[in-house]
Amino acid sequence: MQIESTELADVIVFVPTPFRDDRGLFTRTLDAEVFDATVGGGVEAASFIQDSQSRSVRGTIRGMHGRSGRGEAKLVRCANGAVSDVLVDIRRDSPTFGKQQAFLLDDVEFRHLYVPPGFLHGFQALTETADVCYRIDRPHDPAEDLGVAHDDPDLAIEWPLAVTMISPRDANAGSWADLVARL
Repeated sequence: MQIESTELADVIVFVPTPFRDDRGLFTRTLDAEVFDATVGGGVEAASFIQDSQSRSVRGTIRGMHGRSGRGEAKLVRCANGAVSDVLVDIRRDSPTFGKQQAFLLDDVEFRHLYVPPGFLHGFQALTETADVCYRIDRPHDPAEDLGVAHDDPDLAIEWPLAVTMISPRDANAGSWADLVARL
């Protein structure tokens, strides 16, 4: 498994090496030893308590979501199809506060994106359907939900496709300026 650093402080990409043959492929989706040796900040592979999966159709955007309080660590991958996955650092004391980065996650390279607590996260489905899998380190508490509109002009996220679908919650999310004022 290869490890890639990113432009965002503490965000890591894990790139497994799938074994491919005539039957298809086999790939490791989590290696606790590699994860624990790479990720700091008190998050260990054993910290993940929930696995979730979403399926989205081409052009759908899910996000931009975050958590208040102590935040939430995630390990994200695309099991089927492809997505443009976007992170925005909302940690006031971070050297990359307010910065964003997009990542291609797909079912070819199976890159895994480690998202530490303190980030907004969202993605857009690039293929007919895309299945995104998340490992999360704590139970969901709706009282801690944060959101910023996917088309907020201050963030100016460059989504690769026209938006075809978005939830009412995401369509009515707040602004970056409002979130920064609350942090």
